[in-house]
Formats: sequence, structure tokens, C-alpha cells
Amino acid sequence: MNTASKVRRMMWVSAGLIWLVTTTHSFAQTARTITLEEAIEMSLKNSKQLKLSQSNIDLATLGIRQIKENQLPGFSISASYLRVNTPNINLKTNQESSDTTKSGGFPAVHQAMYGMASASLPLFSGFRFKYGIESAKYLQQAAKLDADNDKQAVVQNAVAAYGNLYKARKSVNLVAENLEREKERVQDFTNREKNGILARNDLMKAQLQQSNVELALLNAENDLKITTINMNLMLGLPEGTAIEADSASFLTLKEEGNAAEWEQTALSHRKDIAANGIRQKAADSDIHVAKADMYPSVALTAGYVALSIPGVVTVPNAVNAGIGVKYDVASLWKSSAKIAQARTKAYQLKTNEAIILDRVHLEINTAYYNYVLSKRKIDVYAKAVEQASENYRITKNKYDNSLVTTTDLLDADVAQVQSRIDYESAKADAVVAYKKLEQVAGVIN
Repeated sequence: MNTASKVRRMMWVSAGLIWLVTTTHSFAQTARTITLEEAIEMSLKNSKQLKLSQSNIDLATLGIRQIKENQLPGFSISASYLRVNTPNINLKTNQESSDTTKSGGFPAVHQAMYGMASASLPLFSGFRFKYGIESAKYLQQAAKLDADNDKQAVVQNAVAAYGNLYKARKSVNLVAENLEREKERVQDFTNREKNGILARNDLMKAQLQQSNVELALLNAENDLKITTINMNLMLGLPEGTAIEADSASFLTLKEEGNAAEWEQTALSHRKDIAANGIRQKAADSDIHVAKADMYPSVALTAGYVALSIPGVVTVPNAVNAGIGVKYDVASLWKSSAKIAQARTKAYQLKTNEAIILDRVHLEINTAYYNYVLSKRKIDVYAKAVEQASENYRITKNKYDNSLVTTTDLLDADVAQVQSRIDYESAKADAVVAYKKLEQVAGVIN
């Protein structure tokens, strides 16, 4: 064996070892089982939407702080140094005096300096601060309610994604199990065809069935990969993490109650209803803020001035203090549009309340009857599994006794697998439907 052949052989051996190690590692990787409660907790911690909702709360809190800071005393300092030229001044009076002319005229002024310090403390501003703070606090409460509403939506999304993960994993397992049976059937049919006791056409039908199941398994595995990536993103896990749903913590169904009770629960627990009510209170306060321009403003003021014009005047310590009153008479006719705008916003929120109530009624009834339907589907699919299993058993016995065709046997097998997949999907859909009912009622955990 020459050197080139040895090198090629070593390369093939090395590649084989690398493939073996990689394959062994991939098969050794076990899926991480996550309960529904863990998935919800991790999704809440990793949710970018909730982080955005928290920033809205922070902005509303800063709005309160800004209004309170405007109530603090104002203090400003200014100073200037002016360099001036020597102007030509020609004063003309009705009576000219030679004595005045001979006295010399104005002193030469080349520079001027002054400094000023002023302070003011608002005492009354037409209730602008009072109702402004009141409105800002209401908006802060509304932002917190919006955040709670977003939190419930995140929980529902986590439940739905968890259900999709459960269905995808079950589909892969059931189709893979079916594929093993198809391979055994093809092997059995191959042996029988070689012995001349089975037609070639029947073997080809079994092989075609195996190919179809292999394609179904590829699609199921692809769906599982996409679902897993979505769950990893939602939970903040590395993309390659293999996860699996815990059916014991997931497949728990509850009684549906009645739609009227759920609707009453929604009216008292929905965060969007409460947030809209809080915003109506804020809008009422904004009307008072808009009317504040029609009142005078009163402030406590104080100031200090220092002035120096060399050769003319020096004022080292001019201090003043007092109370200032300001009233803009034009506000009597300039504030009407602002007040009308505030009242229109309050009317919009009142109208929006009726819209929300209609939406709640529709959402509750839709979610309720979807859950009722999902529970009934479970019962139907459970019977379908029994019927499909019994049908396959009977068909298999008939096929073994040459009473039915291969096509009948393969169709019965497909129906059996599909009924099991539908049954597992129905159980997951029912749990998601109940959580959706809890969400629209405002009581999802």
C-alpha cells in the first residue's frame, strides 16, 4: 500500500470517528422537561413587551415628578459686562445757558457692568399644579393596569406556545412509532414477496406507505424544530436547547361554568376596563388644568441687582422682595378651545368604555364556546381512537385471512395514527382554550 493510499485511509477513519462522536453526542443530548408553570415564569422574566410596559410606568412616574418639581422655587442668576464707545451727544433745549456750556458736558462712559439674581415661589396658579398632579397619578395607575394586561397576554402566549410544543412532540413520537411499524411491514412483505405468497403490487403499496410516513415524519420534525426555536426565544434559552412539555402539569381540564358568570368576572377583573375608567378620571382633571389659564397667578418674588457704570453710578446691593400677581385677560377668550379639547377627550374615553364592554361580551362568549367545543372534541376523538384501533385490528385479522386488500389494511393503519394525533392535539387545544377564557375574563394566573 503506497503512502497516498495510507493517507486517504487515515482521513476516512478520522472522518468516521468524528461523525461517530458527533452522532453519539447528539443522541446523548436529552431534552429538558419544563412544566407549564416554569414556562410561564421564564417567559415573564424574558418578555421584552413587559420591559416596554415597565418603561411606560416609569414615564408616568416621571410625569408626576416633573409637575412637583415645577412647584419648587425658581432661582436664576445673570451678569453682563458691556463695552461702549464715546457717543456724540448734542442736547438742544429751549433755553441755552453759557454757564452750562462752560461746565463741561457729560462724563465719558466706556463700560458698564451689572449682575442680577431673582427667585420666585409660586403660591397659586389656578389649581394647575393640584389637578396636574392628580391627572398624572391617574395616568400612572392606568399605565400599571396596562402592564398587568400585557402580563396576562404574555402568559396566554406562553400557554399557547407550550401547547404547540406538546402537540409537535406528540406528533413526532406517534409518526416515528408508525414509521417503525411500516418498516416492519415492508420487511415482512418483502420476505413474503420473495417466497411468492404476496403480489409485487402489494409490496409497492407498503413501500409507498412507508415513504409517505417518512415524509410526514420530516414535516413533524420540522414543525418541532420551529416550535422549539420559538419557545427558546420566549423563555430566554439558548437556541439549541432541546425542551419537552410536561404533560402531567399541562393536561388538566376544568369545568366551563356558564358564560354569564364569566362575563361578570370579566367586568370586575379586566384591566383594560379599569384602565379606561382611570383615564376618564385623568381626563376630568385635565379639564380643570385647561381652565387654570382663566385664573390669576400669584408668586412670592425676590431679587438682587448690582450695577456699576464707572464715573456715573454704582449700585452695590439693590434687594427687592414682594408678591407678584399676573393675570392674562386674553385667556378669557383664548382658553375655550383648550377646554373644549379636554372635554372631547373625556367624551372619547366615555364612548370607548361602551366599545370595550361590547368587545368583552364578544370575547367572553367566543372563548367560552370555543372551550366547550374543545372539551367535546376530546370525547369525540377519544371514541375515534377506540374505533380506529378496533377497525385496524379487525382489518388486520381479515387481511391475514385474505378477506380484505392491502389498501384496506394501509388505510386502516393511517386512520388509526391520525386519530391518535387528533386526540392529543384536542387535549392541548382544550387547555389553551381554557386559558384563553381566563385571559379574556382577566383572571389568568
